[in-house]
Amino acid sequence: MAFSFGTTAAKPALGTVTTSAPTFGFGTTGTAGTQSTGFGFGQKTTTAGTGFGGFGTTAVTTTSAATGFGGFGGFGGTTSSSFPTLTTSTAATGGGFGGFGTGSALGGASSTLASQQQQQQQQQQQSNSVANMAAAVSMPIIFGDERDAIIAKWNQMQAFWGVGKGYYSQQGAPVAFTPDNPFCRFKAVGYNCLPKSKNEDGLLGIVFKKKHSEVSQVQQAIVDKLGQLMGSKPTLSVHVENTVTLPDDQTELIIYVVERQPTGVSRRIPSTELYAFMNQANIKTQLGQMEVVNILPKTGFTAEQLKFYLDNPPAGIDPLLWQQAKLDNPDPESLIPVPMKGFKELHDRLKFQERQTKLHQSRLDLIGQDITEQQRNLANMVARTEQYKRKHLELGHRVLQVMVRQEIYRKLGYAIQADEEQLRVQLEALQGELNAPTQFKGRLNELMSQIRMQNQLVTSRSEANYQLDTAMQLEIRQHLKQQQEGLQHLISIIKDDMEDLKLIEQGLVVDVKQQKR
Repeated sequence: MAFSFGTTAAKPALGTVTTSAPTFGFGTTGTAGTQSTGFGFGQKTTTAGTGFGGFGTTAVTTTSAATGFGGFGGFGGTTSSSFPTLTTSTAATGGGFGGFGTGSALGGASSTLASQQQQQQQQQQQSNSVANMAAAVSMPIIFGDERDAIIAKWNQMQAFWGVGKGYYSQQGAPVAFTPDNPFCRFKAVGYNCLPKSKNEDGLLGIVFKKKHSEVSQVQQAIVDKLGQLMGSKPTLSVHVENTVTLPDDQTELIIYVVERQPTGVSRRIPSTELYAFMNQANIKTQLGQMEVVNILPKTGFTAEQLKFYLDNPPAGIDPLLWQQAKLDNPDPESLIPVPMKGFKELHDRLKFQERQTKLHQSRLDLIGQDITEQQRNLANMVARTEQYKRKHLELGHRVLQVMVRQEIYRKLGYAIQADEEQLRVQLEALQGELNAPTQFKGRLNELMSQIRMQNQLVTSRSEANYQLDTAMQLEIRQHLKQQQEGLQHLISIIKDDMEDLKLIEQGLVVDVKQQKR
């Protein structure tokens, strides 16, 4: 299994809301080809770069003399690096908003010429497609009568929606209307966070079409399988950085690979090199069997790539709209404008935002729990502090009593000294001041007597007498009068009913006597 590295572009993973975002195509200036050791297989051409909606595909060629290992799983040569970095020698690299694509460390003069020709063919095909699309929405020539105007309106509606196919002539193939076409109306520009990871961190996101719980159960098996894909080399070890839950029952496993050289020095394989290896056809086939749906290198923008991205509006985005989006960026240092084309991208972004909101809410809940716990600990600490203060005061009094007694025992048999006599005079003066009628002790006695009198008044106070105003008394009296009248009326009805029952009873007795006769 041949394996060579040499990617030159970075692909940022833009926070949690753009983990599975599609890609944009970019082009950056390259550097002169240099030699590189490691995995290499001669010279050939590789093109890379997928567009966000189908644009920005450019060719990447490299010029390198690869020596050393004949394959990823094999040994040979004189170098110790399993993931060499090869220098590119082209003028553009393809990539995307989720990453700046990859270019292979393969090249040669004939390869460069072939890639340039392929790039020119792609540009010519793109221009022909735009011309055919303009003909389909403006003046298709199919029937040569008024029906062409109806078809033109129908093509315009499809182009505005970004779906369907447009016919413009009887000989030409129909053009496909996608959300990337310049006539689509359902477009907007949002903002995503710029990634903080570096290419040297070696982080690579592998998206599985499985739930988080399922991936967690087989995480070690996935790590072992990835190690097998890398040749089961003892110098390479796969580590899991984090697992992220994604919408639609998907899970992203963020990994990095550490290479330990015979000299004892270890390093992380750069993200772009790891991404290039995982993107090989045979490796992608085996990853597909593991239900892998996407691979995302977690790398950030370089200054040149960011400038190129901002200076060139994406396909289908009006330059004025793109310029306004850059001016409206609330934080250019942390955010980057991102085009949203069609309802599907809007729906995907909404799901990512909902997921991020849930993560923020869960984090806020954890912070709230921590704050509640800290407040509880603070209240306990304040209570214990007050307790210790009281205990300290009691201990201070006990220590003072011990010192007094010790001083008394020490001074037994000695005459009173001058300083002691002076202290006694001061204490007697303080005692006299306290005992003065108008001073502290007299006031304290007065307060104590008032408290005792107040307590006696409270205990001897009779039950509270409630007083009602005249209007309330009249209402209560009227209500009671109505109740009395009602009772009298009820009594009269009962009496009448009793008299009626007596008459009925008498009548029944008379009928019985007559029947006996």
